[in-house]
Amino acid sequence: MTRQKLVSISGSSSVVRRPARGKFISFEGMDGSGKSTQISHLASALRRRGIEVVLTREPGGTPLGETIRALLLDVNNRGMHPTTELSLMFASRAQLVAMVIEPALERGEWVLCDRFVDSSEAYQGGGRKLGSGIVLAMQRALLGGRTPDLTIMLDHDIAESVSRARARSLETEGKESRFENEGHYFFQRVQETFRKIAARDKQRVFLTDARRPIQVIHEEIVAEVSRRFSDACDGEWTGDNPTAKMHPRR
Repeated sequence: MTRQKLVSISGSSSVVRRPARGKFISFEGMDGSGKSTQISHLASALRRRGIEVVLTREPGGTPLGETIRALLLDVNNRGMHPTTELSLMFASRAQLVAMVIEPALERGEWVLCDRFVDSSEAYQGGGRKLGSGIVLAMQRALLGGRTPDLTIMLDHDIAESVSRARARSLETEGKESRFENEGHYFFQRVQETFRKIAARDKQRVFLTDARRPIQVIHEEIVAEVSRRFSDACDGEWTGDNPTAKMHPRR
């Protein structure tokens, strides 16, 4: 979508019409909960309606962010302090917002992001026991309080999610990531925190049961997106069922 000039009768350009600001949708949930698949499905459905979509992920999404991601996931960095981990997450996130998310939204594009601040609150705040306060304070200080317009939160069984994530990492990377090496109680705290976020921020977060068939979940997400953004999704639409998937991500 490009900016359009309005030309007066005399032929001189008078006004520059900016495109309507895009929508920012984040996907949250445990590793292995199906986020990547649902992001791909929604992106396909939106594009079929002529909506320009940018797909990105956290940590990562920029050259600098991908370098930080490698540090965060490397099992050789087991001794990383929780506050260091949180700081690196926000360093990657601040770069992503400045270089990818905000420019895309300004161009009128929709951004679908695999994880955002909720993941830091769940993994570092809950899993690492840093608490929500420090995460939300960093969100205000470093991101100006930036939050998604809508968050799709996929709630899944802990054991199955972790098993999927570990199998995926072994297949694609040849080893588990630093987070996948954590034990059951870590992931239990992560899941509990995700659910607390969903209960606290019902206006923004759409919680869905990810234990159901992929297409059922997708159609439910499409219905919610259509309801939330009726101005941009006018008319009846039913989504899509693409076979392509995004590359594995945390």
